[in-house]
Amino acid sequence: MNDSDLIRNLADDEKPREKALSRGIRTLSDAELLAILLRTGLKGKSVIQVSREILSLCEGDLATLCRMTPQQLARLVPGIGPTKAITLTAAIEFGARCQCELQKITDRPQITCSQAIHNHMRAALERLPHEEFWILTLNRANRIESRWMISQGGMAATVVDLRLLFKKVIDSQASSIAIVHNHPSGQLKPSAEDDALTRRITDAAALLDIRVIDHVIISPAGFYSYFDAGRL
Repeated sequence: MNDSDLIRNLADDEKPREKALSRGIRTLSDAELLAILLRTGLKGKSVIQVSREILSLCEGDLATLCRMTPQQLARLVPGIGPTKAITLTAAIEFGARCQCELQKITDRPQITCSQAIHNHMRAALERLPHEEFWILTLNRANRIESRWMISQGGMAATVVDLRLLFKKVIDSQASSIAIVHNHPSGQLKPSAEDDALTRRITDAAALLDIRVIDHVIISPAGFYSYFDAGRL
């Protein structure tokens, strides 16, 4: 074993964990990342040496490593054992799931107009026999981060709890929101209650430095936008 491969013989800022903390996780090499996951080496081999050996046996191809089962990985490096093999494959799977979630963010609709809100919510609200009130939380790029049904009511109205609404907004760390509800009757014109609720929500949002980009009313006859009507 090369003494330079022993983590305890490395300078503090060259040890994988310390290096990750001081310089950032992205500064670590593939071998250093593997060393953190494996934690310890094998008899006669340091953890960094084992990490380099795994990468060498995969010819440096991380895609090959990603496809390995714990059993295959254990056979690839004799002595690595099921615990280290499962730890490594679990980390790979977790990373893959994180990547899927990141991809979902880029796939989320970007709200550029009232029509985009209508398109996103139409299937959920257009044919309902009762009223529902929803919010869409948006990031700085106006992409939808989440959507929440805040209340459900009868044919003519639904009661909205602003505390619940803004708890969802704050928990989502939204930069802006869109309000959406439906009129099962087919009436597109907002009611006096709709106007009052819109004002209450926009006023409260302003105090939190959150922008209400629109309030869209959806019915089988089409949709109404407060923004398009110049009322936001």
